[in-house]
Amino acid sequence: MAICRYALIPNASTISCVLKVCTNSFHGGVGLLNHVSVGTSLDDMYMKNEAVSDGKRVFYEMGHQNVLSWTSLLAGYSQNCQMQCEGYWPNQYTISTVIAALANEGEISIGIQVHAMVIKHGFETVTHVCNSLINMYSKSRMFNDAKAIFDDLENKDSVSWNSIIAGHVTNGHDSEALETFNQMQVAGAKPTCLTFATVIKLCASLRKLRLVRMLHCRVLKSGFFAHQNVTTALMVALSKCKEMDDAFSVFSLNQGVRDVVSWTAMVTGYLQNDRVDRAIDLFSRMRKEGVKPNHFTYSAILTVQHVAFVSQIHAEVIKTNYENSSSVGTALLDAFVKMGSTNDARKVFDRIEAKDIIAWSAMLVGYTQTGETAGAAKTFLQLTREGIKPNEYTFSSIINACAAPMASVEQGKQFHACAIKMRLNNALCVSSALVTMYAKRGNIESAHEVFKRQQERDLVSWNSMISGYAQHGQANKALEVFDRMQKQNMEMDVVTFVGVFSACAHAGLVDKGEKYFNIMINDHHISPTVEHYSCMIDLYSRAGRLEKAIDIINGMPFAPGATIWCTLLAAARVHRNIELGKLAAENLVSLQPQHSAAYVLLSNMYAEAGNWQERANVRRLMDRRKVKKEPGYSWIEVKNKTYSFLAGDTSHPMSDNIYAKLSELIIRLRDAGYQPDTNYVFHDLEDEQKETVLSHHSERLAIAFGLIATNPGIPLQIVKNLRVCVDCHNFIKLVSLIEQRYIVVRDSNRFHHFKDGVCTCGDYW
Repeated sequence: MAICRYALIPNASTISCVLKVCTNSFHGGVGLLNHVSVGTSLDDMYMKNEAVSDGKRVFYEMGHQNVLSWTSLLAGYSQNCQMQCEGYWPNQYTISTVIAALANEGEISIGIQVHAMVIKHGFETVTHVCNSLINMYSKSRMFNDAKAIFDDLENKDSVSWNSIIAGHVTNGHDSEALETFNQMQVAGAKPTCLTFATVIKLCASLRKLRLVRMLHCRVLKSGFFAHQNVTTALMVALSKCKEMDDAFSVFSLNQGVRDVVSWTAMVTGYLQNDRVDRAIDLFSRMRKEGVKPNHFTYSAILTVQHVAFVSQIHAEVIKTNYENSSSVGTALLDAFVKMGSTNDARKVFDRIEAKDIIAWSAMLVGYTQTGETAGAAKTFLQLTREGIKPNEYTFSSIINACAAPMASVEQGKQFHACAIKMRLNNALCVSSALVTMYAKRGNIESAHEVFKRQQERDLVSWNSMISGYAQHGQANKALEVFDRMQKQNMEMDVVTFVGVFSACAHAGLVDKGEKYFNIMINDHHISPTVEHYSCMIDLYSRAGRLEKAIDIINGMPFAPGATIWCTLLAAARVHRNIELGKLAAENLVSLQPQHSAAYVLLSNMYAEAGNWQERANVRRLMDRRKVKKEPGYSWIEVKNKTYSFLAGDTSHPMSDNIYAKLSELIIRLRDAGYQPDTNYVFHDLEDEQKETVLSHHSERLAIAFGLIATNPGIPLQIVKNLRVCVDCHNFIKLVSLIEQRYIVVRDSNRFHHFKDGVCTCGDYW
């Protein structure tokens, strides 16, 4: 007892430890009996020393009991059964309370033991004991046991019916819950406010408006309309059924009992029904009437995507100290993410004190949406270091981040391996993300392997495979996947047909494109969007049917955007239609005066036609308007490191070796019959100078570096921000043949797979 000699006051943990080793009756007098750990230890000591009455007294004097204290009391009764008179056994009320505590803590194994004790001591016919058992088994997903107890119970009261209805809902038996509610009324049991609240919430989930209205009438007749949980359930149900005026009427008629929960329900309802202004107005009224928002209110209102409003709420959240809350902090960072402010989102994320997996996943989604793969990877590693276990949504987010053009190919594979290790790779959201990631990162074979192994598929998986095959120049496979979708009666959306039309456009399948366009409208009743029209214009333009493309533009129900004019301009250049090119360029410049694409394509068109004066005029216009041409960059990943190259680049440490390799390749290619096509150098230069310009294009530098930096036979994958030119395309085909390398090039239009001197695009891109 040295701690007492020095006049030090022991804390709860100290007393708890001392009591565990005490063998005599120690009833501490330092004011800590109300502490649950102290009280439980003291109770345990009395029971182990056969002082059952003292243990029982300590238990009921405790300020708070948890599942451990209840278990300690119960174990004490069991251990001392042979020496106690009948009065020391827990009565039916104690047993009910114990079962309720076990249900809340999820201690089903102990609960089953208590159930055995209930039967042993003849409490199995006591209604409130059985009600507690029904509740416990329902919460533990052992609903058959709960139902058996309910069915055997002779004297069912309202609590019995409420418990079994709630059990049906908890275990996903919605129809059975409604049927049980009907049986309850037939049996003559009167529904309570809890019954109505539960059933109304169920109707809200099922969107059963007619039943909601019937229950509303029953509530009014039964006199439960003044009960807050019932009226709130009614407001939520009407909101989910898109009856906001009726929901507001319920809200208005309950002015005397409105609390933060009902205000929040109405604000959320307006937001879910796209009535943002009404939600903001109600939120303002709520504060004016002195009702303080809680974390649910802030989480809901932060879905409003308005910079000034979010900033205002952010200030209020900081003032009320809700920024540290995981739910509010997550809603706030999500708002910043949706407004494109990842830095602000990260600041909010760092301030959340107890980050849950939802907060971590939201931050990952933020990085994914902005294409910041490095930030996403860093956050994922931080998550694992802090002992947070990733779930399927976390993996889905990080894998989606690895689908970005600048992401590391190997990094995506590593996260795939990690998902396999944690047995989450077969989760639908993860496998769908993997299909998308592999398709977008140039590995369509791996995408198909994941797709093939999916135990179930969602629309994202199907759409990713169709779009993936389209982008990789495998139009027939894309259309095969679409046909399988049709045979399985899969519901299709606008994205599905964008992929189908894109596949037809990349392969020149005009007739099939027209056929599927009609199928979309007539069979699937999908109205064409601007993306669909853009794909069809691309389909006709690539095939040289420019008049048909113009007819579609003129017949669209909305004005053509920049993408459509850019598509037409590119086609006019390919087919050397200068007049149409000028028309497309003028419209494109009027929509995007600072974007270089229109000026560059038009000037290149003039250069191809040998009209250097007009080309110079376009270039002068660019200078006068201070429009900068986007430089052509190419990237290659070697040994988990990404290297970028600019045309004519000499900044790389191995620059001399790279250019030496290019010179060697050109000599070998000339021997194989290669002749540079100088028509694709849009400068007024001598042919020899044009050949030099061609030989220094960024994708050639990246390929030359890849050839000298990797072992023979290793596939090379290049990403280019602009369209690959025809001469470079011919060059890469021959390089794949003489070097016996599989080369994948992702340009701004599509993937090109080069092997043995052939490209999967069939020279049609």
